[in-house]
Amino acid sequence: MLPDTDRQMQVVFDAHQYDLPETEKDAMWADLDGLAKQVAHFPVADLHVWIQRYARTNEVSVKLSLILPGQTLVTHDHDAVLAPAFERALAALVENLKAYKDRLGNVPERQHAEKGTASEVQPTTAMDLDLSAIDAAVEAGDAAAFRTATLPYEGAVRLRAGRWVQRYPEFNDRLGQNMTIGDVVEEVFLMAFEQYPTRPTGLRFGDWLESLIDPAIKELMAHPDEELENVRMAQSARLAEPGSAT
Repeated sequence: MLPDTDRQMQVVFDAHQYDLPETEKDAMWADLDGLAKQVAHFPVADLHVWIQRYARTNEVSVKLSLILPGQTLVTHDHDAVLAPAFERALAALVENLKAYKDRLGNVPERQHAEKGTASEVQPTTAMDLDLSAIDAAVEAGDAAAFRTATLPYEGAVRLRAGRWVQRYPEFNDRLGQNMTIGDVVEEVFLMAFEQYPTRPTGLRFGDWLESLIDPAIKELMAHPDEELENVRMAQSARLAEPGSAT
């Protein structure tokens, strides 16, 4: 089945280390009908479907990025097979789309402003974001240097993550035991380092970091031992950097 070119929503399938059969692609197209109708009135509505199989775990990871006016909504899931991972990521994307439509009417923003709880991921220091340093760190494969270059956003990510984990009571209950908000923050920046070359264009850096909080929490819930080991290694590498605070 060929993509319906009359749809407002444009869809790109991007598969890595995964042979995507036409039958599976057709099934995903069918599942996307509802989403396409919901964004039909938007002047921009582009969906990027990123699919990757990881040989080490033999799991299929699915990331959906829906580019809308002023914001990109991102969801992520994984499973042993593609279909359930895609369906869960799509369900989460539909929920995020509902929240996005609410924000267009300024309902949550108005309520947050009244309560003084409005929160955006913006730099929390006066230091400007050095994109050239970030680009150089990614090109060199230096996660510690990337982390240092993105330090101005750490406080905002920590604040947002602290509120986001409340959506996951099971995870929230583990905080203070074998998990901390700092681990979520570190996971966000690890994912940012890995995904930086494929980040959505035209999206504010802070908004992009915020979109990684939910996937970071899900990764820590799904693979706590493995992800915490990666987090600890990243933290150690960062502390070993010259001039790092101990």
